[in-house]
Order: sequence, then structure tokens, then C-alpha cells
Amino acid sequence: MDYQRFGNKIVARIDKGEEVVQKLNELVKMEGILLGGVQAIGAVDKVAIGLFDTRRKEYMKTTLEGEFEITALLGNISTMAGEHYLHLHITVADDTNKAYGGHLNEAYVSGTCEVIIDVIEGQVDREFSKEIGLNLYEFEQDEFKSC
Repeated sequence: MDYQRFGNKIVARIDKGEEVVQKLNELVKMEGILLGGVQAIGAVDKVAIGLFDTRRKEYMKTTLEGEFEITALLGNISTMAGEHYLHLHITVADDTNKAYGGHLNEAYVSGTCEVIIDVIEGQVDREFSKEIGLNLYEFEQDEFKSC
């Protein structure tokens, strides 16, 4: 992986054979990013995606192997219990243009992965919700605005 920072934007390249989530975690920690957005495109040959079953409150995981284009990788950066927290979703397409998508668990680059991170000044933490079964944004009460 290689990258360059331009103010509050980071442009990165994740290289062939590297695992996307691992490299993004390393980058976020190196740059001290506590809040931001992630977008990427590229190509992978192995990807593990999940779908959250809201009734059972658990992820169903699917692993795909073959040649896939990343048609969209979107996500956000926040914190939880003092640690960096990435929440990423991905859509990939196979050689017949059939698309698969879900929560990104891992993806191995087969060509390249081009990433743009928008860094936001500030911090939003997450807390586990027993009712929902997910780690949800938790806003400071004095700054929280409800609609």
C-alpha cells in the first residue's frame, strides 16, 4: 500500500495480494483518523461479505472466489472503546456482470484498489445496542441533535 495526504483527503493504492480491510485499518491508525468516510474501486479475487439478519441479530457470511471488479466500496470511520472502527460495505461484479454486495469482512486485491478517505475533524464513538444487535453511533448528549 502507498498513499499521499492532501489536507483532509487521503488518496491510497492497495496493491495486488494485499487485504483491503487490514490495510485500511493500518492507514487509519498511522494517520490517527477518528472520523471520516471511505470510498474505493478496484479488483479482487477473494471477498468475504456479510448480511446482518435483524431477527437473529447475527451476520450471515459468504465468501466468493474468482475475478471481481469492485464497483463500489463505501464506508465510514469512527471509534469504539477507544479504538479505530471501520464500517465498510462493498459491491463486486463478476465476469457476467452479476453483482454481489454486503458488509465487507475481507477482500484480497487481484489488480489494484484505489481509495479516497475524507477525514472529518472530530470524533463519533460507537456503542453496542442489545436491542438492535449492532454497534451504533453514540453522540455526546450536549452536542446531540434529534429530529
